[in-house]
Amino acid sequence: MYDISMTIRKNMLVYKGKDEIRPRLKTVRGFSGGDAHESELQMNVHTGTHVDAPLHMLQDGENANLFFAENPFYQAQLLDLTQLNEKITAADLKEYNIEENSFLILKTRNSEPGFLEKTPEKFIYLAESGAKYLATKKIKGVGIDTNGIERAQSEHPTHKKLLGEKIMILEGLRLKKVPSGKYILLLSLLKIADSDGLPGRAYLFEPGEIETMLKLFK
Repeated sequence: MYDISMTIRKNMLVYKGKDEIRPRLKTVRGFSGGDAHESELQMNVHTGTHVDAPLHMLQDGENANLFFAENPFYQAQLLDLTQLNEKITAADLKEYNIEENSFLILKTRNSEPGFLEKTPEKFIYLAESGAKYLATKKIKGVGIDTNGIERAQSEHPTHKKLLGEKIMILEGLRLKKVPSGKYILLLSLLKIADSDGLPGRAYLFEPGEIETMLKLFK
């Protein structure tokens, strides 16, 4: 099992390194003035590992309530694209056998230690042509190892194409230790009503691993 989720912390990586969108965690009650310790978390719903709802980029798009009825388990394919230096295009993706209804996971140089910390505004992203190609493959969703799936594209065409086709966008994955291949993705999202995005946890299981784990409880 691979936990591919980001850890929420004060100094974590955020979209393009913008300090104003970093999460704020503070103590609101301590033992010095009471009998319990309580903290308050303030953060954007697009912080860390999260999914985008169509409403995030489409004015008349559905909000994240549409994910509430989703089965949290998906057949997933992880592609190793660490050889790319700027973006993922249709030509790059055509090199792979992408299966219909799969949840595609894109591993890039973003997963290399220090890469995003050094130049957070220059992350590897999915280009518009890549999004259009994936739409023709009728995938269930696409995930990537950075806080945003696109940059340097006017009007956000990658987001709009995918969300317009009801293809789930999963951002903020940690994939450094995960090899390419087929997996079962478990996507456990916070149930926040009427939101344009949902943070959560994501796990990848190797084929047969869940079945083996369940046998331990018989």
